[in-house]
Amino acid sequence: MLERISATLKGKTRLEPGTLDALEQILIEADLGVQTTQELINDLKAASLEGEDLEESARRFLKEKIRTIFASGRTAAASALDGKPCVILVVGVNGTGKTTFIGKMAHLFKKDGKSVLLAGADTFRAAAGEQLQIWAKRAGSDIILQSPGADPASVAYDALEAAMARHVDVLIVDTAGRLHTKVNLMEELKKIRRVLSKRMPSAPHEVLLVLDATTGQNGLAQASFFTQAVGVTGLVLAKLDGTARGGIAVAVSRTLGIPVRWAGLGEGIDDLVPFDPESFVEGLFGP
Repeated sequence: MLERISATLKGKTRLEPGTLDALEQILIEADLGVQTTQELINDLKAASLEGEDLEESARRFLKEKIRTIFASGRTAAASALDGKPCVILVVGVNGTGKTTFIGKMAHLFKKDGKSVLLAGADTFRAAAGEQLQIWAKRAGSDIILQSPGADPASVAYDALEAAMARHVDVLIVDTAGRLHTKVNLMEELKKIRRVLSKRMPSAPHEVLLVLDATTGQNGLAQASFFTQAVGVTGLVLAKLDGTARGGIAVAVSRTLGIPVRWAGLGEGIDDLVPFDPESFVEGLFGP
């Protein structure tokens, strides 16, 4: 995106209508979303930028606007909560890297000296429990599983009971990689949340939605549906490598006010970092 913005503004001293239209197209194609893009373009137009350093001043203006979008999201994080266990519910559609993220997050908590229990509430796919077991072993975490087809809410409840009895620091609940348009499966997620809160009124302390950084504008629809169903409190931007810019994170943060918590940078167990808005913005627009 940086290269396209530079090419669009090269030699320009004023933001004329044609130039603004070109910038709007670039931002939309970077998955910032139509509404977010229009807001940015309107603000850019109102700023009346001009001069020989137009390219630099326009990029600086856009970067600051996106920093503000990220800063406006809710900021309370599960890792900062007191009490045991801290219950984290992880949701998302198939193929986003949800199970991989859970393993990486468990590894980070273990490195921080916390005890971790994983709950395999994705009983819809027979292979889901096996995949979670592999990651639990890599992370050195305990795991609660039941047979394929078992009631996911029952698995979550039993896992919370076990976590409380064992005085575990963190319970991470995996869920089926459901399509967000499947009503019956979304109802199942709601049931998991109800069961957890019935046993522990403050649970879940976090509901993390894993989004593929390359998912495009469908990611905003996913975030909207999951938020309506279970109250998403944070985003995980998976597969954020050198080619995936993840502009959808801007659209979701601006539209729903949900902060990005984590960024997955690769397949390794250590390739998960707390999301850094500054680095993200620099990646979009350059220094």
